[in-house]
Amino acid sequence: MESTNKYFFKDMSVMFGRSMRHIFRSMDTIITVSITPIAIMLLFVYVFGGAIKTGTENYIDYLLPGIMLMTIGSGIAYVAYRLFTDKERGIFERFHSMPIARSTVLWGHVLTSIISNGISVVVIILVALLMGFRSSAGILEWLAIFGILGVFTLALTWIAVIAGLAAKTPDGAGAFSYPIIFLPFISSAFVPTDTMPLAVRVFAENQPVTPIVEAIRNLLSNQPVGNDIWVALAWCIAIIVVAYIFAIRIYKKL
Repeated sequence: MESTNKYFFKDMSVMFGRSMRHIFRSMDTIITVSITPIAIMLLFVYVFGGAIKTGTENYIDYLLPGIMLMTIGSGIAYVAYRLFTDKERGIFERFHSMPIARSTVLWGHVLTSIISNGISVVVIILVALLMGFRSSAGILEWLAIFGILGVFTLALTWIAVIAGLAAKTPDGAGAFSYPIIFLPFISSAFVPTDTMPLAVRVFAENQPVTPIVEAIRNLLSNQPVGNDIWVALAWCIAIIVVAYIFAIRIYKKL
């Protein structure tokens, strides 16, 4: 007799495959996710970049970490929408009537979010390279960067799960992502925080985006990350734990 864990991973792989097929059948999703961050990157580099003093020779090197986070913020809205669609079409009821682990339905969407957002981030990096982005980071630094981005994606995805399961309309499912997309604007993603008014600076320096951006920026430039990486991971793990608990509670009520 197969163990529960074996059933769980088998069921999860099936749900992951189902969700990934939806992505590959509509690759325009990844393109749409990338358009706004690319437009913002072009605007800030070629229009505002010359007037912004960041202490770096190439503004795109300073800007890219924040654009990566904005890309992920854009992508998670589709997770909420797909979950809302499954709920409204009665897909959950069909799966619940089958002998599968219930939570694998959610994990299929979550893993798909990590992969699809990873692809979008790679697209952003390629565009940044065409715009002059250069990095002295080695393989280990790049692995650390994608690790941080993966944990950040996981954190936001579980928030998206809550939105998708609790929403009453398709617009409501995706609307939660707008504050997340624009959160990098009130951080060190675009300009150093010491140029901001006191009240704004206090908020910018004590919200999750700033330590994540600073950790990634230091890794890209092959500089010591200090405490930023631990603060960034602490924020992400805390969000994951809280969002996961609420998401599972809402899911069990469906």
